Amino acid sequence: MNDNPNSSRRTFLKGAAAVAGSLALPAVHAAGTGIIRAGVIGCGGRGEAAAMNAMNAGPDVHIVAMGDILLDRVQEKRTALKLKYPSQMDVPDANCFAGFDAYKHVIEASDVVIIANAAKFHSFHAKTAIEAGRHVFVEKPHAIDPVGIQRLRQAAELARQKGLSLVSGLQSRYHPGYIETMQRVHDGAIGDIVAIQETWLRPPYVLYPRRPGMREVEYQASNQYHFHWLSGDDVPQTLIHNLDRSSWALGNAAPVRCYGMGGRSTLHGEIYGSVFDHHAVVYDFPKGVRVYAFCRTIDNCYNENSSLILGSKGRCDLLQLQITGETNWTHPGTKSKMDAYDLEHVALFNGIRTGKPVNNGDYMVRSTTIGIMGQLSCYTGQQVTWEQFEKSGFFYPPLPEDVNMDTDPPVKPGPDGIYPVFVPGVTKLL
Repeated sequence: MNDNPNSSRRTFLKGAAAVAGSLALPAVHAAGTGIIRAGVIGCGGRGEAAAMNAMNAGPDVHIVAMGDILLDRVQEKRTALKLKYPSQMDVPDANCFAGFDAYKHVIEASDVVIIANAAKFHSFHAKTAIEAGRHVFVEKPHAIDPVGIQRLRQAAELARQKGLSLVSGLQSRYHPGYIETMQRVHDGAIGDIVAIQETWLRPPYVLYPRRPGMREVEYQASNQYHFHWLSGDDVPQTLIHNLDRSSWALGNAAPVRCYGMGGRSTLHGEIYGSVFDHHAVVYDFPKGVRVYAFCRTIDNCYNENSSLILGSKGRCDLLQLQITGETNWTHPGTKSKMDAYDLEHVALFNGIRTGKPVNNGDYMVRSTTIGIMGQLSCYTGQQVTWEQFEKSGFFYPPLPEDVNMDTDPPVKPGPDGIYPVFVPGVTKLL
């Protein structure tokens, strides 16, 4: 499995430039039509954006099916995407699916499945799609608990055996500027890494209003970022990008253990659901390196997203593409994402066209595990070791395949509309 999909900026730019030429290759999809049929599971903002990224990877990529908990959300995103990509949006009414079983129909109608729904379902839906012979793009986090990680590992291995692509939404690995800057770190530009600080401070995710007559499970699923049993909370949900970059900087290493703290300090009704609004996690990596990771989701506060790699001879501000110290260097290009969201799809669809599948399973499993470890430590107030996690059969109930419109959610609001949260020092999970 490929830990780093490409090793240099030059390789990446070459791959992106090759898209047009690759379209002339013989098609091995959609019964020889030359069209790659893509289906989208999850039609929130990220699902819509991922569909656009997929279509940006070439005019032969057509969206043919869409599914979500809410049918009107499917129809809304279909209409918006049709205006932007009129020749690539081929989703008839019959291929607009709603409910918790919508994924089955999207998989059936597609050659490639784009998974961008609640993270609870990511590894389950990915494995199901791969079992059906579909290529898969799956957003982060790729799981939210140890059982989900086990399924993700199985999905990655099955994709390798079947010659199918499994591509991750951890787009940092596809950012040309990050790739070049990280290579300089690996080549010794800042000396030996002694510590890393990862920070992502931001406002809360958007809240979709509760509609009259809406079932509690339907409401929670349509606001999945606010519920721990659906999203996994903010360490695996948001800080995973930073933690993936830390592992990458350390040679794709895994931590030995972590300990964290967190809670909910700002209670303003149901917007916070059952998740915490602040977290801090310390990870112990091999060779004595510590990673200090922070995230917060509160309005009207200072915001920052950064990855600072501290070395014995200098430091790297990765997101600013800058190295200072004994070596002073700034990437000559833009400090933007450099279309990394598009480039991960370029890699996916080029792999399909050329018959050279891309498998990001190794770092998908590792980085997602790092995020979940930190979240579980924050929830319980206990140290969590890598070995302990690997042996655990814990999952947030119910299992994803058991969730339907009649499911009684594991968390419910109190009389004041506030959902209960885990209590560090009291809550026991692993």
